[in-house]
Amino acid sequence: MDFLIYLCVLISFLTTLISTQKWIRKALEIGLYGYDMNKPGKPKVAEMGGICVVLGFVLGMLVYICLMTFYLHNPKYIDILAVLCTVLMTCIIGMLDDLLGWKKGLKQWQKPIFTLFAALPMMVVNSGHSTMNLPIVGTIDWGILYPLLIVPIGIVGASNAYNLLGGYNGLEAGMGVIILLVLGYVGLQNGKSDSSVLALVMVGALLAFLYFNWYPAKVFPGDTLTYSVGALVACVAILGDMEKIAVFLFIPYAIDFILPMRKGLNVEAFAKVNDDGSLEQPYDKIYDTAHLAIAVLRNIKRKVYERDVVEFIYLIEVVMVGLAWIAYLRENATV
Repeated sequence: MDFLIYLCVLISFLTTLISTQKWIRKALEIGLYGYDMNKPGKPKVAEMGGICVVLGFVLGMLVYICLMTFYLHNPKYIDILAVLCTVLMTCIIGMLDDLLGWKKGLKQWQKPIFTLFAALPMMVVNSGHSTMNLPIVGTIDWGILYPLLIVPIGIVGASNAYNLLGGYNGLEAGMGVIILLVLGYVGLQNGKSDSSVLALVMVGALLAFLYFNWYPAKVFPGDTLTYSVGALVACVAILGDMEKIAVFLFIPYAIDFILPMRKGLNVEAFAKVNDDGSLEQPYDKIYDTAHLAIAVLRNIKRKVYERDVVEFIYLIEVVMVGLAWIAYLRENATV
């Protein structure tokens, strides 16, 4: 079983690595590029690299299903197929937003509606377990409300929230690696093989993509990646009964949603770029998690660069991982 997981992760990694390299050249040729706003001169960078990540992920999962069906004779993979449908639907939504353009893409109110349709595959197969252990309240059995209410809220919320925290080289892909590694590990510990395989195969794809997306980025992920990964995180949490852990891991995204509300959401995450590539806060107040990182780091070092901001946000996420792990251990100690 472990060998099959490693094999599928490797297939996902290699597929993404090879396809991303080819995609970078092709995207620049046909004009699918954006501008790196956090660098002097704002160089052109290939866009929509998330397509390659989803390709690697889907191929890795199909190989897993194939091997489990024909080699281990276990063909029951309705939940995994439902997850693949959800991820592919959110990928299409992200592609639509990317193709329409940064400022002219889907309106903010349209995105939750479209991603609600992407939650349908997980709803109709009744994925996950309706019983949840909540702080203070205790154990609640949501019954039919779980697939009709909790599942769509989770997928719509996660896919849209994951799209908020980005715009810096390596940020979106790196955060996905951290979050899904944690969920994949916990899934393995609890015997939730479906959720752990889904998480780890996507980690393989994201690591390959990160090779090209790390500073200085040769390709951007686009909404194609952020919607897909966000939806997958929700699906993995639902299948593995890890909703509470996922909530902890999404705290930085909640912060990134709250901060711009202080200015009516009419702000951008990009920094003010100096000639030497160092970054400064673009506003007089903090309206984004990246701006918070710049403000904190400016008190530690004289100049702050894009890599510093990304690594600082990674650190925040690692702290959230620690808090989630403590909560997980306490919950299991009381069982």
